[in-house]
Amino acid sequence: MNRQRGVALITAIVLVAIATILAVHIGTRAALDLRRTAGLAALDQGWHVALGAEAWAAEVLSDDYDDDPDIDHLGEAWAQPLPGLPIDGGELRGALEDMQGRFNLNSLVNAGRVIDQGAVARFQRLLFHVGAQPRWASIMADWLDEGTIPELEGAEDGTYLAQNPPYRAANGLISTTTEMMALPGMTREEFERIRPYVAALPVGTKINLCTAKAPVLTAIVEGGTDFSDANLLEANRGDGCYPTVEIVRGTLDTAAWQSISSLVSENSDWFRAVTAVRIGTSEFTLYSLMQRNRSNSIRTVLRSTGTE
Repeated sequence: MNRQRGVALITAIVLVAIATILAVHIGTRAALDLRRTAGLAALDQGWHVALGAEAWAAEVLSDDYDDDPDIDHLGEAWAQPLPGLPIDGGELRGALEDMQGRFNLNSLVNAGRVIDQGAVARFQRLLFHVGAQPRWASIMADWLDEGTIPELEGAEDGTYLAQNPPYRAANGLISTTTEMMALPGMTREEFERIRPYVAALPVGTKINLCTAKAPVLTAIVEGGTDFSDANLLEANRGDGCYPTVEIVRGTLDTAAWQSISSLVSENSDWFRAVTAVRIGTSEFTLYSLMQRNRSNSIRTVLRSTGTE
C-alpha cells in the first residue's frame, strides 16, 4: 500500500513538473511571438515614418530650388540637420547631404567607359589626403572600365578569379560605393577611411565647390589655394558659397583651371536623405538617394536600409 502511494506521489510530481515545463515553454513562446510581432510592427511603422520624412525632404529641396536654382551651399535650410522630433512611441531624426560634395567614383571613366587618367590622378590625391593607399584609384578604375586587360596598376578577371571565392570584375558603373569592398585586398578599415568622401553618381556629374569636403577640394584644386583646413572651410561657409567658381579660377593658372572648369559647379542635383527612426527599442535608418533636375522635379533613385 505504501509502495503504491509512493508511486502515485512520484507520478503526481512528474506530471506537475511536465505541466510546469509545458506552461513555461508555452509562456516563453508566447512572449517571444509577442515581442517579434511588436518588433515587426515597429519596423513597419518606422518604414512609413521614414518615407514621410523622405517626402518632407523632397519638399525642402523643392523650396530651396524655388528660392535660388543656381546655387546650393551649406548655409541654406536644406543643409541643417533635423533635430530629434517626437513621434508616437519614439523619435525621428534626419539630415540631407549634398552628394556632389563628394568624389564621384564613376567619374574614373568617361561616357564610353574608358579610364579618365586625370580623374584617376585626382582620386589618388584624395586617397593620399585621407590616409588611404593611392593604388585603389587605378584598381577602382579597372573595376569600372569596359576593358578586360589591366591598365595602370589595376586588376581584371585574372586577379578576381584567384580570390576565395572567385568572382569577376564588374566592368560597369556602380550604384553604391560599397562595391569598393570587392577590390582585392580592400579592408573594412581602409574602406571606412574612404567612404565619407566618395559617391556613386552618373558619369559627368559635377562637384559642387560650395559643399565639397576639404580633402575633395584639395584633391581637385591642386596648385591653387589650400583648402585642407576643414574647420576654416566650415567657418567660411556659414553665410554662403565658399569657395566660389570665381575664387577657384583666380587661384589657378589658365591650364590648371581649364583642366577642371567642366568638373565643378555651384549647384547640385543629387542629394541623400538620411532618416533615423526609433520606436520603442527598435531602430530603423533609411538612406534615400534623391535627384532634383533642372525643372525642379524630384525623384528617389535608390533606397537602402541599415547601411549606405
